[in-house]
Amino acid sequence: MIELLEAIGDCFDDNENFVIATIIEKSGSSKRSPGAKMLIKNDFSSVGYIGGGLIEAMTIQAAAKVFRHKFFRVEKFSLSNKEPGNLGIICGGDLKILLEYVDCNDKMMMKFAKKIKLLNKRKMDFLMITKIPMKENASTEKWIYTETGLYGSESQEILSIINEIKTNFNEKKYLEPFFKNNRYFIEPSFNNENVCIMGAGHIGKVLAELCKMLGFYVVMVDDREDFTNDRQFKIADEMKFIPHYKGLNEHININKKSFVVIVTRGHSYDKEILAQMMETKAQYIGMIGSKKKRTYIYDCLLADGFTQQDLDRVHSPIGLPIHGQTPEEIAISIVAEIVQVRRVTKDDTNVSYNGRR
Repeated sequence: MIELLEAIGDCFDDNENFVIATIIEKSGSSKRSPGAKMLIKNDFSSVGYIGGGLIEAMTIQAAAKVFRHKFFRVEKFSLSNKEPGNLGIICGGDLKILLEYVDCNDKMMMKFAKKIKLLNKRKMDFLMITKIPMKENASTEKWIYTETGLYGSESQEILSIINEIKTNFNEKKYLEPFFKNNRYFIEPSFNNENVCIMGAGHIGKVLAELCKMLGFYVVMVDDREDFTNDRQFKIADEMKFIPHYKGLNEHININKKSFVVIVTRGHSYDKEILAQMMETKAQYIGMIGSKKKRTYIYDCLLADGFTQQDLDRVHSPIGLPIHGQTPEEIAISIVAEIVQVRRVTKDDTNVSYNGRR
């Protein structure tokens, strides 16, 4: 998505009209799902991926008609090889692709693209809504809906759609793009960030509740089986019993959208957990404990072959310095630091990654 948004910005900057191709329906085993996009330029070069090969070649060919007539178009491609006139692709099924013409002088579309880029930069969740007209000699209409408001022209029809989809907004994050009333194509754009809490003690329980309030997918890990079966932990999305915290990466998915919080009960496993987490691409790694404990663990890890650059990724002592003492206060300081890391971007030069000015 970032590459596509950059390409859209470049087209507006270069006064170049373009076409956006979006998969809106799929059946069979096509490589891409609804919502996959490709930008096609005047010279028929492209940015993005909607399936590669013959599918993209046929889409670019269809885009020539869109450039010529300057209106949207919906193309249906058959991917099976059972009928004459199809694409003869082994995976089978059908694709419907929406092709939208974008005039580089369209100020509203330019503002719309900038709004999406800003929301992505700020890691804010939103739904993008496209109304597909009944007639082809028309243009599509678009809206952006965040949990706090609607961006785009209001009408009774769109407000009715919004009232239907805003209920349980966060549950939409795991949905593929879908249609409402057969004409409104709705594309969820959620960060799907997850928090992995190592340690199901008092702080871990409060952390789980706070992180769920902030829209995170919460995974709780503990080496005590009875704790991971605790009925009090209905708030967590997943509970994992991992003896001795061995082989964590085989049992949990830690990626660049993950926030890892190490709050085990006795800290005896913290060195082993931290070593495993530094092998991942986690966005945030925090470890509870005193500076003395941190120094001891860091020295051990350096002796094991880790570098100072590896250790610089770790937030320890964990949390913003609010002098919290109770589990609730400590959990709040940790969540505040997670939010700071979540929201601060590379362009925010007044605050560094670790929050120190």
